[in-house]
Amino acid sequence: MTIKAIVFDAYGTLFDVYSMSTEAERLFPGKGDALAAMWRDKQIEYTRLRSMCAMYKPFWEVTQDALIFCCKKMKLDLDVTAQQSLMGQYAKLPLFPENRTVLESLQQQGYKLAVLSNANTQMLDGVIKSAGMQSLLPHLLSADSVQKFKTAPEVYQLGTDLFGLPAKDILFVSGNCWDVCGATWFGYASFWVNRQGAPLEELGVTPHGQGQSLTDLLAFVAQQSDKD
Repeated sequence: MTIKAIVFDAYGTLFDVYSMSTEAERLFPGKGDALAAMWRDKQIEYTRLRSMCAMYKPFWEVTQDALIFCCKKMKLDLDVTAQQSLMGQYAKLPLFPENRTVLESLQQQGYKLAVLSNANTQMLDGVIKSAGMQSLLPHLLSADSVQKFKTAPEVYQLGTDLFGLPAKDILFVSGNCWDVCGATWFGYASFWVNRQGAPLEELGVTPHGQGQSLTDLLAFVAQQSDKD
């Protein structure tokens, strides 16, 4: 394995998508954690259904649809103000605490960095700018450009096209195991940021590396560099 570039997923990897629970709890006391978890699951479910059936919608709209469904399911009164407030959180999701330092270190080591996300470009631009990460992550690759969502191979192809490298020379990093599995199937070297200590999906896929935070990625990259 020769790592020449590193591609990161956005939500659940660089940005804490479950921080939504704070605003959800303010709006719906006692229901915040449950709503945030169900919303995220339904959001991903809808991306898969739409990709399988060739019924693409931008990620913003998919995310909004998932929120509306979950609130109906949980019998929560989602008025326009609450909907706008929750959706607006996507523009200001917090970075996981260690991430800025890790990305700065990787950039200093000379690695080319990019983000590859289901999010449409406007969503990515907003959250990257809010976190002040433009200089660290200059390349934002959106599934919107191919009108499909991960784990479609066409989405992962965006990284190889950007860098002009074979997939095996690019390290794909995600906090979502299903995403790591898709990237590994595509041919990327892969690293799973397993923050919850979850079991590996039963898909016959083993990531090339994993750790409990993005800090563990530095050690993995260093090991690969030593092997080279």
